[in-house]
Amino acid sequence: MSAQLGMTHVSFAGAISAALFAFAPAQLRAAEVIPPKPPAYFNDYANVVSRDSALRLNEQLAQFERETSNQIVVAVYPKMQTDSSIEDYAQRIAQSWGVGQKERSQGNGVVLLVFIEDRKISIQVGYGLEGVLPDVTAFDIRNRHITPHFRKGEYEQGLATGIALIMKAARGEYTGSGETVKESQNQKLDGGFGCLFFIIFAFVVMMMIAGSSRKKRRRGWGYSGGGGPFIGGWGSGGGGWGGSSSGGGFSGFSGGGGSFGGGGSSGSW
Repeated sequence: MSAQLGMTHVSFAGAISAALFAFAPAQLRAAEVIPPKPPAYFNDYANVVSRDSALRLNEQLAQFERETSNQIVVAVYPKMQTDSSIEDYAQRIAQSWGVGQKERSQGNGVVLLVFIEDRKISIQVGYGLEGVLPDVTAFDIRNRHITPHFRKGEYEQGLATGIALIMKAARGEYTGSGETVKESQNQKLDGGFGCLFFIIFAFVVMMMIAGSSRKKRRRGWGYSGGGGPFIGGWGSGGGGWGGSSSGGGFSGFSGGGGSFGGGGSSGSW
């Protein structure tokens, strides 16, 4: 009897251990926070770069997409919100954001992530750009050109240098369309509003003509101008993080659905 109780106790303890082991990875993953897709190309959440420099770098990256169709997104955070390695965490972030234009071969995007307090940095390269930005090149940019500045607290210089070298490596892989994904979306939206405006305008004109004909038949006089309905147009919205660069705001970023498989380089400084 006691042997049976002992076996039951061992089986019960084993079941508990197995259950804890099975749920442990899920619990660890639940503690991880994937930051939402940023609104701009250059995003400084740690306040290590001046606003003027952030605007300049952001516009450089927006212009880079216009010229090449390649998307590069930079995000600087105070610290990581995960128990995972920088390599795994950065890959999951890049995949979640979908940086790169989906019309291109497997996505032509690059994500540069920096975590100041953890002293971690990662360059994630989408499948579509691994040919021109292989791991060895990403390592060289990160280790020889960015981190030496970071070790001296020169974050602005390190970021500017890294961005310039990433653009240089990626340039020429694709032909640009002359506009970013965000600008293309805004143009389509404006075109939709333009069609709606035309339909409303045509309807009003038809109603005015019909009314004029009725008045002619009933009273013998026609409609004269003045006091007609005013139909306003719609603008494309500017300024701010999500608008265009007009008014001194940031050029907005829209991910197109790029895919990431861990290519690039990650490490500490």
